[in-house]
Amino acid sequence: MNFFTIKKQDWILNGSILFLAIASLLSLASSRQPLFLQQLVWYVLGIGAMYVVAQLDWRPLINYPRLIHSLYLGSILLLGATYLFAPRIRGIKGWLVLGPWQFQTSEVAKLALIIILSSFWAKAHIQIARLGNVARSLVYFVIPTFLVLLQPDMGTALILFGIWFGYLLVSGIKWKHLLAAGGLFVITGFILWLYALAPYQKDRIIGLFYPERDPLGINYNVIQSKIAIGSADWFGKGFGQGTQVRLGFLPEPETDFIFSAFVEEWGLTGGLLVVAAFILVLIRISIAGLQSDNNFSRMFCLGIVMMFLLHFLINIGSALGFLPVIGIPFPFLSYGGSNLLTSLVAIGIIQGIIVRSQF
Repeated sequence: MNFFTIKKQDWILNGSILFLAIASLLSLASSRQPLFLQQLVWYVLGIGAMYVVAQLDWRPLINYPRLIHSLYLGSILLLGATYLFAPRIRGIKGWLVLGPWQFQTSEVAKLALIIILSSFWAKAHIQIARLGNVARSLVYFVIPTFLVLLQPDMGTALILFGIWFGYLLVSGIKWKHLLAAGGLFVITGFILWLYALAPYQKDRIIGLFYPERDPLGINYNVIQSKIAIGSADWFGKGFGQGTQVRLGFLPEPETDFIFSAFVEEWGLTGGLLVVAAFILVLIRISIAGLQSDNNFSRMFCLGIVMMFLLHFLINIGSALGFLPVIGIPFPFLSYGGSNLLTSLVAIGIIQGIIVRSQF
């Protein structure tokens, strides 16, 4: 099969996700046995959901705007309920707690925003450069982002902005409007710095430019992450032998710094294979979008690629000290049922698009 042709459910896409799943479970099994079992359960549930979702034909969805708006409104209500009633976990009111299970509702908001923007752009793609259409798309983005900022979850807010801005970049928008949107982002960032960011969040951003500052405080996580990666050599220290993780020096080795933990045990070779597998996921989704037979599917694939790419760049950038640590997971690798389940549902929609598109 030609690499640039997708027929039926794509074995390269499925195989890449399977490799990332194995890498995730291996990393968790080496030090966090309970988390390994929980992640395994989430993978089973997520793959089951992916299979069910893949059986549905999503192409007619664009013809039912009420359904799309209902999905979007439902995600907004979930965010509102989370802010009002959820307990504060790690300083954020972002998780609904159901017995032993926690679900981060902002993950649903990401997918809902992609769906409604895909529908909007699919219908208005010819006239999308009009300022009125840009303003309408901005409203779709602002409402969930405002609720996410109330939690406060700056990382998710940044992902939501990146999704919206990614659509703008491919919409044919006029440069003056694009510059205006960029200016709005700068102004908003300045206001957030003055009035919204907590002192520790400001310290993380400042620490990015002064990596040796406060090595036992704000820069501790990144320094330990660099040590884990730098000491790995090409083939790592072996399963369960990562000293930074085993001795407790590397914080959050199952989520924010799981890539660093994996590289320490499996070396730069293992890390490069993980990166290659994830890039293959992005490439195959992009090809599926380009080869799709309708605008909604193309736009949906674009949104998912943008979301995954932002997660990947921010997580890897944080681990390497290029970006501040803002708690963004590595898709399919980091521990966390909410992000994993949502990501696999998104893949299920894309598999449905692949199977039903006529190439």
